Amino acid sequence: MLLMSWQQFWAPVQLSLQVALVSSVIVMLLGIAAAWGMTRIRFKGRLVVETVIMLPLVLPPTVVGFLLLVLLGRKSWAGRAIEWLFEAPIVFSWWAAVAASVVVAFPLVYQTMKTGFGGVNRDMEDAARSFGAGEWQVLWHITLPLAAPSLISAYILGFARSLGEFGATLMIAGNIPGRTQTLPTAIYVAVDGGHMSLAWAWTGAIVLFSFFLLLLTGRKKTE
Repeated sequence: MLLMSWQQFWAPVQLSLQVALVSSVIVMLLGIAAAWGMTRIRFKGRLVVETVIMLPLVLPPTVVGFLLLVLLGRKSWAGRAIEWLFEAPIVFSWWAAVAASVVVAFPLVYQTMKTGFGGVNRDMEDAARSFGAGEWQVLWHITLPLAAPSLISAYILGFARSLGEFGATLMIAGNIPGRTQTLPTAIYVAVDGGHMSLAWAWTGAIVLFSFFLLLLTGRKKTE
């Protein structure tokens, strides 16, 4: 019984950490590209694009999940392309949980990175260009190191947000034990089924994870 309880407890924890790790790396790369582009490139419709980027931050997670379900479902061209490429649909898989986490975490990561890039001294970037450095060299050797504290904070916040994602994940990935059941969905099912000790154990785990991640973020901001 003790072994079974440990297996029940650990499966959602492991999957949540796996989803958060993968999604945070993806959203980090996308956030760097978007934040750098929006702070360095001027174009018409910039405000509209940025509004679309920030939209998942204010939309109900179930709405985000529904839109992802339509976009990546088996009836959409994207869903059919993914199924043809990987020989399996993305919906109701742990990759669907990754997709949901990426979308909901992206606005938070983007805004944090945008602040970091906005605080980089442009004179230093221009000085590097004057010595013949290309844009990639400027980005890699000047911009990213100077914005590093904000980038680290963005990654930590993205990881924490992915770890706590519930509504969109439930819509597109479902709640399949051992396959797509993350910590938030496991807690919901445990409470609904009256398994309060298990719910408390999972709640304690996610609170500790989140507290530690936010503590790291606070330290980076004060350094």
